[in-house]
Amino acid sequence: MNLSFLQKIKGVERNTILGVIAIIAIIVVAVLVSANQGGGLSLQGILGMPDQQIGEKVINYINENQLSEQPAELVSVAEESGLVKVTIKIGDQQFESYATKDGKILFPSRGLDMEPKSAGSSANSSGSTQTQVPVTKTASPTLEAFVVSDCPYGLQMQRALAEAVKNVPSLASNIVVRYIGFVTNGQINSMHDTDSSGKAVSNGPEAKENLKQICIREEQPSKYWNYVSCYMQKSSGTLPNGMPLGDSAGCLIYTGVDAAKLNACVSDPSRGIADAQKDFALDDKYNITGSPTLILNGTQISESGFGGRSSDGVKSMVCAGFNTEPSFCSTQLDTIAAAASFSATYASASGAANSAANCATAQ
Repeated sequence: MNLSFLQKIKGVERNTILGVIAIIAIIVVAVLVSANQGGGLSLQGILGMPDQQIGEKVINYINENQLSEQPAELVSVAEESGLVKVTIKIGDQQFESYATKDGKILFPSRGLDMEPKSAGSSANSSGSTQTQVPVTKTASPTLEAFVVSDCPYGLQMQRALAEAVKNVPSLASNIVVRYIGFVTNGQINSMHDTDSSGKAVSNGPEAKENLKQICIREEQPSKYWNYVSCYMQKSSGTLPNGMPLGDSAGCLIYTGVDAAKLNACVSDPSRGIADAQKDFALDDKYNITGSPTLILNGTQISESGFGGRSSDGVKSMVCAGFNTEPSFCSTQLDTIAAAASFSATYASASGAANSAANCATAQ
């Protein structure tokens, strides 16, 4: 027998075994690292999900959670900078989102490219290089802001909306303030109306103010923004829970609202309450649970992705919904967060601190 040949075979076997051991060691280390990071001991946690499966998971998540008014379709998937780029089609528009390789976290917006820009590249006309959350674009978009009239953060959002409309009046045709609540036994309920024991009551002060603002919005629209801008300036009383109320009586006089027409709307169920129920039906449709909540062209968005609760943020949100942006989208408005609660000025130190808070409905 050729001893040197056997020695060669044993050498090959030895090298193979050592190679296998090395591979197993790498896998074990990776599994332990994954386990220490809370990822479990799955091979998928190490290697990640297949890109196509991640893309399908993104589409299912968008559609199952009704994040878009129209069904989302998967166009393509591709790896990019350690993430999975998922191209989505909603209606006739395409959007790019990103997901982690394990398929656990979705980034609905395109990331910011920190590489130096080549000649000819520039920010969009709204002043941002970031593509916002995917929304259906239209020739005339609608931004709906769902609030209750005395929530400090709803007032903050209304203040930003009112400031944007004051500086760009044409924005009024693209913005609708809607109200959160429900009707029982022909009376409106609002989240902050309670008795002294904390029990919810119908037709309380906040519900009455919501109804007034709905009636002014529907029947005296030219007075709406002036009225709410006045209402949010100072308080003239408090709810049983201590939350302040605005000076409704003074603002009705100051802004020239037709009191007789307003009273008729409020007292006629076929007018005021009927209009309120349309808002409340949309509350249910979009599963609104907090004041403020924003819906752009049927898709819920976060103002934090557009510049926050500022007049410039409002402009950017509306502009993101246009097929073709109008010229006012290049106009720079105030980027400072609006003041929360009642305030005589547009901005205050509390504005930025409360720029993501809201008043939540009871679940």
